[in-house]
Amino acid sequence: MPVTRLVAPAKLTLSLRVLGRRPDGYHDLEAEMVSVDLADTLEVDGDGDGLVVDGDGIEIDAGPDNLVRRALGAVGRQAGVRLVKRIPVGGGLGGGSSDAAAILRWAGEGDLTVAAALGADVPFCVAGGRAMVEGIGDRVTPLPFEPRAFVLLVPTFGVDTGAAYATWDAMGSPTGGRNDLTAAALAVRPELAVWRECLGEATGREPLLAGSGSTWFVEGTLAELGLSGAAHLGPEGEEGRLVDVRTVPAGWAGPKLG
Repeated sequence: MPVTRLVAPAKLTLSLRVLGRRPDGYHDLEAEMVSVDLADTLEVDGDGDGLVVDGDGIEIDAGPDNLVRRALGAVGRQAGVRLVKRIPVGGGLGGGSSDAAAILRWAGEGDLTVAAALGADVPFCVAGGRAMVEGIGDRVTPLPFEPRAFVLLVPTFGVDTGAAYATWDAMGSPTGGRNDLTAAALAVRPELAVWRECLGEATGREPLLAGSGSTWFVEGTLAELGLSGAAHLGPEGEEGRLVDVRTVPAGWAGPKLG
């Protein structure tokens, strides 16, 4: 069987409302998500076995809890997978979810219930493009594609999603702004505020948090925002990555390699 090359685009959450905690411990959401041209790639050999990760400096757990392995298990398939990571871990960009979604698409599994069992972002990543996402991520309503550009600032650390939601609960379910998890993420990692200030001062725009963080973003391109050629930004001695991204439609198959 020939090796199949898959593309797993990052997702950017443009708005996020957390509507409440359910009896089963999950949270009901209402979010607008888009796919962007920062992507992992996967080479899948249907005759092989095992997972090899080329992290390019990004460290991830390739053990049984890895979402690629879990996705293969969910569809009852065995394959050898070489995963090339470009999407930062713990940045709120859905890298692991998109990797799992790529495996589901490869296996021809379009049931969003199966996708949701792997994680709240996986159903959107299966669909891709632009969509309104509701429930625990299992209700995905496609929206018309809009070409837009954003600049991401990826700090040198991630935010644990579970900790952000637990803190949101403990804080009394705060709301506000475009992302209801912002206050909780800042409580989990107070240093996030410094990174927000760095991006805001450099661009003159109010940064938004991507999902539960740690990535901050503003609309525009590095060139438009006067940062053409810049690759890093952040507190002295801890500069994170600046990344130009553009939205991509569902079914996009060309990764951003930079």
